[in-house]
Amino acid sequence: MSEALRKIIDKQGFVLADGATGTNLFNMGLMAGDAPEMWNVEFPDRITKLYQDSVDAGSDLFLTNSFGGNASRLKLHNAQNRARELSRIAAELGREVADKCDRDIVVAGSIGPTGEIMGEVGTLTHDVAVEIFEEQAHGLMEGGADVLWIETFSAPEEYAAAAEAMKNVGANWCGTMSFDTAGRTMMGLTSTDMVAMVNGLDYPPHAYGANCGVGASDLLRTVLGFSETSDPRPIIAKGNAGIPKYVDGHIHYDGTPDLMAEYAVLARNAGATIIGGCCGTMPEHLMAMRAALDSTAKGDKPSLDMITDALGAFSSDYDGTGDAPVKQPRRNRRRG
Repeated sequence: MSEALRKIIDKQGFVLADGATGTNLFNMGLMAGDAPEMWNVEFPDRITKLYQDSVDAGSDLFLTNSFGGNASRLKLHNAQNRARELSRIAAELGREVADKCDRDIVVAGSIGPTGEIMGEVGTLTHDVAVEIFEEQAHGLMEGGADVLWIETFSAPEEYAAAAEAMKNVGANWCGTMSFDTAGRTMMGLTSTDMVAMVNGLDYPPHAYGANCGVGASDLLRTVLGFSETSDPRPIIAKGNAGIPKYVDGHIHYDGTPDLMAEYAVLARNAGATIIGGCCGTMPEHLMAMRAALDSTAKGDKPSLDMITDALGAFSSDYDGTGDAPVKQPRRNRRRG
């Protein structure tokens, strides 16, 4: 594991990651359809603010503005030849913020999926996918990222290609998938499937887990699935701030800071070590999460009823595992 990440875990037992990238950038003026990665060169002050806001809110780790910075995604903006450059600059801006801080901060180089389909029905080959991820990885490492962060993947083939790229460049890395389809990724993986996949990789991540998905409740059910396997690697939980709703022409996430504080504590109790937010998670959410984690001792694993009572109902009765749907725990209230 990267020295910076291990040092924080050894010191406090958990790592508070950052919140949303897209939601915060949209609030700064990013328009739908724009490539956020172009802001690394067009508005570097705004990207620096994105990072600094997370640090000021208490995050120990933040992701770089490079999620869609691979050649495949940048092709949509005629910038496919700038993947390495834009990723390098994203990490350089992060390095500047981290190095000025008076505590240990991890700069995690974000690498998202290509947006293409692999396998027999797809157009992206394994070798090409590896090359795409290697290019971005080189840029992030050149910019000073402490660890590379594969996130929001759904296909095991693409995750394996990213793992091979990480091996080829010798990177410390972590990797998450998004479980947004009744407890499974869009390509059908369950939480236990992911653990088996990670353990079967020639160059596995230092930490693995789930991000985004449907809502905080669903994500914690997936985290419980990870922890029940007793795999020793640190588990990542990066859930959305509630459920998205369309309000006055904008997407709004209904999770309050109090709800995300409860989520953070439950995530740690469920087995997660690296805990953050995804879509909709703002600095005020992170501040509440930090305060809750600092002031609350780790407790027993929560039951499904405890999760839904605190965070709201699951989106599906089915958790993606076993042979039959899991009965929806009863709940009488929802906060957020």
